[in-house]
Amino acid sequence: MTYFIHIFLNNIVPLAVMILIGAAMFRAFRLDIKTLSKLNFYVFAPALVFVKLYESELSVAILGQVLLFFLLFFTAISVMTELFVRIRRYKGGMKGAMRNSIIFYNSANYAIPLNQMVFVGDALTLSVQMIVMMMQNLLPNTLGVYNVNAHKSSWKEILKTVAYLPTIYMIPLAFVLRHYQIAVPQPLSIPLHYIADGFMATALLTLGVQLGGMKWAFRFSDVLWSNFLRLCMGPLIGLGVVWLLGLHGVMAQALVLSCAVPTSLSSVLLAVEYDNEPEFSSQAVFMSTVLRMFTVTLVIYLLPYIG
Repeated sequence: MTYFIHIFLNNIVPLAVMILIGAAMFRAFRLDIKTLSKLNFYVFAPALVFVKLYESELSVAILGQVLLFFLLFFTAISVMTELFVRIRRYKGGMKGAMRNSIIFYNSANYAIPLNQMVFVGDALTLSVQMIVMMMQNLLPNTLGVYNVNAHKSSWKEILKTVAYLPTIYMIPLAFVLRHYQIAVPQPLSIPLHYIADGFMATALLTLGVQLGGMKWAFRFSDVLWSNFLRLCMGPLIGLGVVWLLGLHGVMAQALVLSCAVPTSLSSVLLAVEYDNEPEFSSQAVFMSTVLRMFTVTLVIYLLPYIG
């Protein structure tokens, strides 16, 4: 019970406070959600990805194992999601919104602190989470954009949209600079860190603003299905892939934990930016953020039995 309360006070309450501040700011000042969304997409997210990847220490062996795991996991959860979308017969933008709410998860501003709390600063598990974060930051800016635009745009228009997103360029740039040990000039490094440190606050405030302006007529069936597939089936599929690959120890535990985190704020940002089911996306993120208190706690409790 003490551990349960600790997780609640240190992981749930702080995020809820930030979201509530965003909602209150919308109610008081009617903040422009589109402006906040663009700040997240074009300023804060690219800086966060660059800084985290540039400063991480990833070996080739770990990189290969984690990428293989992620490829298998992502394929499995995507197939499951596609079957679910077809069974439920979703139409138009709802198909893309549901896909994004399940396959994109909060691998940065929630999963990294969670990883370090559970594994007490372990460098190996942090490296594992950094690779997952890298892939999860790349996908919303490519596949995620496609998902929310496929029903209303051509491939050419979608590719043009993706090409203008800076995050996809930050990933190779960070790896190249780190590989050749090229230092980032101090006048650029300092503002990059300031901006990266502001990502979590800005993203949560943006979610709060979106929640503050939405109609609170919850689509419980769709939202709860999304949360079940993300929070329950996600770690189960991750566990299956870990066993398939024969992975053990803290690396296997870190990979399963990385699959258990709630829906990414990126799904809301994509929904707002491209006007595609923003209310469902906000509700899915909000509810998964609340329900993770129970599901993530259970996964953490079961981790010693994995490796």
